[in-house]
Amino acid sequence: MEETLDHHKSFAAPLIFIAVISIQFISTWLELSKKIRRGLRSAEDVKLRAEIKQLLREASTFSQPSTFAQAAKLRRMAAAKEKELLKNQESYNKEKKLYYDSYLKALFYLKVFIYFVLVCWYWRSPVATISKQLMQPFGKVLSWRSGVSSDDHVMVGVIPWLVLSIRVSKFICRRVLN
Repeated sequence: MEETLDHHKSFAAPLIFIAVISIQFISTWLELSKKIRRGLRSAEDVKLRAEIKQLLREASTFSQPSTFAQAAKLRRMAAAKEKELLKNQESYNKEKKLYYDSYLKALFYLKVFIYFVLVCWYWRSPVATISKQLMQPFGKVLSWRSGVSSDDHVMVGVIPWLVLSIRVSKFICRRVLN
């Protein structure tokens, strides 16, 4: 029984780290794709931009005083199309923001739930055991709430391990995805 318990504890730290880095990777990827997708254009936007350029080109060809009215009319049409383009882009950006924000919110609640379950599951039991010489200045901090003490080993608690895993996974995700 004790052997299976030790075997279970030996996998706890890597499994917690894998869960944390997976959640952090998904969160960072959603944030980045939210920023990247903002620049994409629909076919209607491309068509409107082309029409605006064409109208402005035509308006610039009318340089005579007698054709000033035609040039002004074309410029007004281009301005109206620019307003329409701006309205389309704003609605598109709102829609995308709502889409990504809902996923990010759901991911946040999932993250809180998983962390809560992990803390409840490993409360008062060590997640990992590390030699005291390796953890000399940080032994007391990492053994907080581990429930077990030993003279030659540091028992790492779940809360310090989660905090450490979150910080390391944020660093890794920033380096990998940026």
